[in-house]
Amino acid sequence: MSSSSHGSAVSAGSVLSVDGVSRWFANVVAVNDVSMSIGPGITGLLGPNGAGKSTVINMLAGFLPPSTGTVTLDGAAIWKNPDVYRTIGLVPEREAAYDFLTGWQFVLANAELHGLGDAGAAARRALATVEMEYAEERKIGEYSKGMRQRVKMASALVHEPAVLLLDEPFNGMDPRQRLHLMDLLRRMGAAGRTVLFSSHILEEVEQLAQQIEVMVAGRHAASGDFREIRRLMTDRPHQYLIRSADNRALASALIADGSTAGVQMDGDAEALRVQAVEFRRFTELLPRVANEAGIRLYEVSPSDESLESVFSYLVTS
Repeated sequence: MSSSSHGSAVSAGSVLSVDGVSRWFANVVAVNDVSMSIGPGITGLLGPNGAGKSTVINMLAGFLPPSTGTVTLDGAAIWKNPDVYRTIGLVPEREAAYDFLTGWQFVLANAELHGLGDAGAAARRALATVEMEYAEERKIGEYSKGMRQRVKMASALVHEPAVLLLDEPFNGMDPRQRLHLMDLLRRMGAAGRTVLFSSHILEEVEQLAQQIEVMVAGRHAASGDFREIRRLMTDRPHQYLIRSADNRALASALIADGSTAGVQMDGDAEALRVQAVEFRRFTELLPRVANEAGIRLYEVSPSDESLESVFSYLVTS
């Protein structure tokens, strides 16, 4: 699949490579010694906010040079290489549209910037692809967040790129818009295009990506399909806050089992903080022990379920 009607430097089947890349801004390290390879199909770049995902995408799009390391498209350096823009389409997280333009004018301008032979036909095709023809004559300033995302998508697709980079593309979309975009990305991946999208929501990535790259605090934390990433997350130590009718007796019973690494009294024995190292075994142990001892459980809640804590474990394990 060529990236445009005037020819492409790289055809579908392209491979993006990040090799030993770091990027810092003054004394802040945004990306730290990251290496990954992104090939045809859909890859999800997963991590909490502030993990460095946008910085990686901006380097892959040629907007930022790496401080050290190399970022390449099929072996060619991306930085200061304008030819890659024939092949790459970018949907940035930040608003990248002019509110005073209509959707049609914005997408048409991008088609003309690419020097396409029939810019009007390309713009019509791109707007139809994202189902935005109905609003193409309205000013972008009147669009909802989801509509803005779709018109940015149209501008990124106008030259039919072999590589598509999307930074948090589902932000602000309603359920129908999300399903439509997921279907569109699946079709692009199935057609052999290289699609990379970032997200901080695991379920979003699971639904779409064949390959997942996890980033935390600027570092590459894990890589694999969603089953492998799920396994890593499930197998990590879990922290629980437990309130029961007899916290001391419950603590004694839990400490005796190998599925827990530590049990602490919280406050004046009002609650227990338990670290479970064997997740599945612990989830079976707790109700059984409480039942056998006649101890009523009032509350069992995870106290470390933020993405930051999950991903931080992946980095340090």
